[in-house]
Amino acid sequence: MPPMKFHPFPAKVLVLLLPLFGWALAPGGAAQAGSPASSPGFGGGKKAAPPPAPPQAAPQKGGPVDPRFQSPLATMYTFLGAMARVRREGKEAWKDALACLDLPPNTPPEGARELAAKLLGVLNRLGEITPGTLRDKVEVEREGLRRFRFFPQALFHDWLPGKIREAGRIEFVRLPTGEWKFSRGTLLGLDRLYNAISPLPARSGSVDERRLSVPLWIRSKLPKALTSGEILSLEYWQWIGLFLVILLGVAFDRLVRFLLGLLAKRILKSGHTFVKEETLTRAVRPIGLALAALLWVELFPLVGLTGQALAVLRGAVRFFAVLAGTWALWRIVDLVAEALEWKAARTRTRVDDVLIPLLRKTVKIFIVVIGVIYAAEALNIEIAPLLASLGIGGLAFAFAAKDTIENFFGSVAVLLDRPFHVGDWVVIGNVEGIVEEVGFRSTRIRTFYNSQVTLPNASLVRATVDNYGRRKYRRWKCHIGVQYDTPPEKILAFREGIQELVRSHPYTRKDYYQVWLHQFSPSSLDILLYVFFEVPDWSTELRERERLFLDILRLARTLGIEFAFPTQTIHLYQEEKKEEEFDPLRLEERRARAKGIRGARKLVKGQPWFEKKEKPAPVAYPEGPVALDDLDEEDIPPEERRET
Repeated sequence: MPPMKFHPFPAKVLVLLLPLFGWALAPGGAAQAGSPASSPGFGGGKKAAPPPAPPQAAPQKGGPVDPRFQSPLATMYTFLGAMARVRREGKEAWKDALACLDLPPNTPPEGARELAAKLLGVLNRLGEITPGTLRDKVEVEREGLRRFRFFPQALFHDWLPGKIREAGRIEFVRLPTGEWKFSRGTLLGLDRLYNAISPLPARSGSVDERRLSVPLWIRSKLPKALTSGEILSLEYWQWIGLFLVILLGVAFDRLVRFLLGLLAKRILKSGHTFVKEETLTRAVRPIGLALAALLWVELFPLVGLTGQALAVLRGAVRFFAVLAGTWALWRIVDLVAEALEWKAARTRTRVDDVLIPLLRKTVKIFIVVIGVIYAAEALNIEIAPLLASLGIGGLAFAFAAKDTIENFFGSVAVLLDRPFHVGDWVVIGNVEGIVEEVGFRSTRIRTFYNSQVTLPNASLVRATVDNYGRRKYRRWKCHIGVQYDTPPEKILAFREGIQELVRSHPYTRKDYYQVWLHQFSPSSLDILLYVFFEVPDWSTELRERERLFLDILRLARTLGIEFAFPTQTIHLYQEEKKEEEFDPLRLEERRARAKGIRGARKLVKGQPWFEKKEKPAPVAYPEGPVALDDLDEEDIPPEERRET
């Protein structure tokens, strides 16, 4: 059927045609609406000029109506003009074209553009518009129309086969705002209508819909056997396309995992990795799934799905992509945190030992929150009402989570105040052990009997923390008992030898120590050993303490010192005659007292402090070892003089 061109009719001719068409056309109405032949989609194949601007609409009760949508005729002009500009203007033209559609809620952008392209294809195949096919603003107000059916109309579309006329309809609906749009029912049945009419050649229009839609272009290149049949509202080629896209995503996942696995093995063999093999290999699988999901998100629109099928598939694919992406980021955080912990363990400061686990948990929580938000968006769940409900329930949540919030701020206080670090030996209350982890809610301590104690961080703010890990020196105090028959000279030599061992030891404190004959015990003469070890940990302390003790034993053997051990002397009681009362004034007692005084004076007579009446100077701690040449010959005992 050759294309028909439409020209404006005089008013008298329109009046004569009233009985034929069954409705009245106002004089000059065609001229008022503008020439349909001058708009895209209504010409004979030549590039048409832009449509004339629709007449301005009168103000409505709820506000002025956009002139582009004030009547079915104006909406048709707007839609066809926007579709003609799509290839030239892109996003802005698409926006104007989609504004002409009463789209169902949550329609994806790619689905909406697919519907617009199919609607353009149907209009191109319906041919030119005759005077009675559309209504302008004056006509719809005069007739009080709320809905207008453009296709099918018996007088204008009877040349089409009945199968096509029954496949669907194109209607305009007037919204509460006063704007006329292509109805939602038209869009829902557009797939079936386009599939039925697409075999026909285009009878008008300057833009081919297949140049605006990749799925329609693919469909036009396929054999009829793949486009003529349907299964569950999807054509054969769409099922095949879905299968190929899924297969391509699985293959891409395998390829990514294979390449990342090779890279991981190469890193592990190089020996320069800072992470465990298990952590590195566990991060490979989610990365492959995430990239495959992104590929599916990009390729599934090429199958040309619309309506409910597109909404369901798009939501499922995006939800899977969010899950895979969240899982991949979770594993990547573990990978990075483990590498940072390896480096932090080799630094002097221990702040990073506490900070890295906290940052690790913080980033993971942030990833989960972002994942939940995007997952809700993929499932078309409104987040704003949920956030508003959280604001209403915030007070109740604050009371319910009071302890959790208190523990969180306790962890912040521990991090800022730093009373201890991971690895410190601490005593908190009745808990003693090594700090293993400082978390958001609690701190974990490994006791010396290998149990784990969990302390809420809120209690640490008020608790007394004894941090043994902050000690510069570790004190050791004990008594060395020697026999009572040990001569004083040997005790002095033994004591001086122990001091020299302390001064020469690699891990003892040299500026303060105490080695003196300290007390008379029931079975020994006790020499006080009071020293400090400057060691990094307890194991080193035990080793160096053993070193000092073994040196003391060797020194005692060298000097001939015998260690005492507890002894008891048992006396059997025998009844004797009652002794006479002791008279302190008796001559024997006076003689004994005088002998003791003379002996004490003889011992101290040669001492410098006794002769000069001056107190001895405070104890000085010379740095060892002490050279023997520095000692005066008078200070060396006679037996040592003979040896030297």
